[in-house]
Amino acid sequence: MKFLFSDHTLDTDRRELRRGDALISIEPQVFDLLLYLVQNGGRVVSKSDLFASVWRGRMVSDLTIASRLNAARKAIGDTGSEQRLIRTFPRRGIRFVGEVQTQPAEDQSPDAAALPPAEPQKYSSLALPPTDRPAIAVLPFVNLSGEQEQEYFSDGISEDLITALSKLRWFFIIARNSSFMYKGKSVPMKQVAEELGVGYIVEGSVRKMGDRVRITAQLNDVATGGQIWAERYDRELADVFAVQDEITEAVVAAIEPQIYAAENFRAERKPPESLDAWDLVMRALSHFWRLTSRDNAAAQSLLDKAIAIDPNYGRALGVLAVSHTFDAQLGWKDRKVSVPIAHRMAQAALRADDEDPWAHLALATNYVNIERYEDSLAEFEAALRLNPNFPLALGTYGLVLCWCDRWKEGNDAARRALLMSPRDPFSAIYNGVAAYAEFLDRNYDESIRLARDGIRQRADFVASHRMLAAAAGMGGRIDLAQTALQDLRRIHPGVSLAWMASQVQARLPWQREHILEGLRRAGLE
Repeated sequence: MKFLFSDHTLDTDRRELRRGDALISIEPQVFDLLLYLVQNGGRVVSKSDLFASVWRGRMVSDLTIASRLNAARKAIGDTGSEQRLIRTFPRRGIRFVGEVQTQPAEDQSPDAAALPPAEPQKYSSLALPPTDRPAIAVLPFVNLSGEQEQEYFSDGISEDLITALSKLRWFFIIARNSSFMYKGKSVPMKQVAEELGVGYIVEGSVRKMGDRVRITAQLNDVATGGQIWAERYDRELADVFAVQDEITEAVVAAIEPQIYAAENFRAERKPPESLDAWDLVMRALSHFWRLTSRDNAAAQSLLDKAIAIDPNYGRALGVLAVSHTFDAQLGWKDRKVSVPIAHRMAQAALRADDEDPWAHLALATNYVNIERYEDSLAEFEAALRLNPNFPLALGTYGLVLCWCDRWKEGNDAARRALLMSPRDPFSAIYNGVAAYAEFLDRNYDESIRLARDGIRQRADFVASHRMLAAAAGMGGRIDLAQTALQDLRRIHPGVSLAWMASQVQARLPWQREHILEGLRRAGLE
C-alpha cells in the first residue's frame, strides 16, 4: 500500500519514504510512527496508543517519543513550530492533519511470478504483541552469601520468580535472559526501565547460611521512583518454594490489587520432591542459557543427575529434552542419537507434569524433528497458554509457523519474542526467524536488516549468515550477497547447494527452492 500526502509517498511494501522521486532516509521506528499517524489521520492518538502500536507494548519516556516525533516531522519537511502535517494537541495526543490518498503498491519483486501468491493470514492471539498490561522486570537477586559458588542459588530464586509471574496473563514479564544482562552491574533504575521498557522492577538479595536462607525482595515503581512494597523472609531452606510463592503474591497484590482481589490468584507450581534436584536444575539452567555446545553438554550432565534423584521432575526432563533438540538442530551432535533421546525425555516430561510449559515446549520441538508440524504447533500453543511470557517457546513457534506457510504470524511471534526479551543470547535466533518470515514475504531489505542484527548479536550463528546471503541474492544486492557468502563459507566450510538442499527444513518445497535460489544468485554452487 502507498500513502500519498503533500509531495511525499509512504510505501508500506518497500518500507520507503520518498519526496517526489528522491528517497528519504528514515529509521525503522520513525517510519512505524509516521505510518501509524498517517493511517489514523482521522483521530488524535494518545501516548497509550503509541505504546501499544508503535512500541508494541513497551512504555518509553516522553523524551524518546519527542525524539522520534521530531525525526518524523523532519523527514516530511515539517517542524514542531509549523505543525503543517503533524499537529500536537496538549494533554491529548498527536494527529496527522495532512490530506492523504492511498493506492495499491505494484509488485516490484522480480521473482514474484515464480512463487505462489501470498494468501490472507489468520492471526493467532498467541502471536500478538501485548497492549496495556503492566510490564515488570525481575532483576537477578544479589548473592550475599560471600561464596561465588552460591551464585546459581540466587539466580535460581530470580528465575523461578520470573516463571511464576509469567503465568499471570495480565502482566507482561521481561524474560530471564534480558533482565539477567544487568547481573553484577550498577545501573540506574530508570536506565534499566528505559532499556527494557518496563514500569516496575523487582529486585532483592539472597543469603544462604547452612540450612537457613534469608531472602529480601522489593517492588519499585519506576515512574515515581518509589518503593511500593518490600519484605524480608528468614526461613528453613526447605521452605524456599513457599517463600517464592509469597513474594509472587505480594508483587501481584501491590501492582494490580483490584485484579488480584477479583481473581484470588496464586501462582502455584509443582515443586520437585528433592531440593537437591532443584539445586542441580538451577546449575544446569545457568549453562543452558549460554547456548554453546560445551555449556549444553554441561547442562545435560547436571540434568541427568537431577533426574537420577527425582525421576519425575518435569522441569528437569523438559529442559533436558530441549537441550538434546538443540544438539540436533544446531549440529552439535548426530541427529540419529539426539532426536530419540529428546523424544523419550519429552514424553517423560509430559507424563511427570503436564502443566509445565517446558514439557510442552520439549514435545513441540521434538515433533518438529519428525515433521509432525500440526502436532508441534498444538504443543507450542499449550506451552504459551501455560506461560504467555516464554520467549524461547514463542520464537521457535514462529519458526514452525513460517514452515507451515503462516509466515506473517511467524513474524509476529518472533518479533514479540524480541520485545519480551530485548537483551537475550537467543535474540539472534528470534531475529533469524523474523528475517526468514520477511524473506518468505519477499521483503528482502527488511530480511537483510534482521539477519544483520542477528549476526551483530552472535557472529557464530550460521543461520543468519545463510539468510543474509539468500536475501541479498534475491534482492539483487550482489556485492552484499557475495560478501555474506564469504562469511558463510568461513563459518561453515564446505557448504554447498547440495548440502543445503538436504538440510533446509520446510513443509512446502517452494520455500526450500526460494532459499536455494537466493544462495545460487549469491554464488553458491
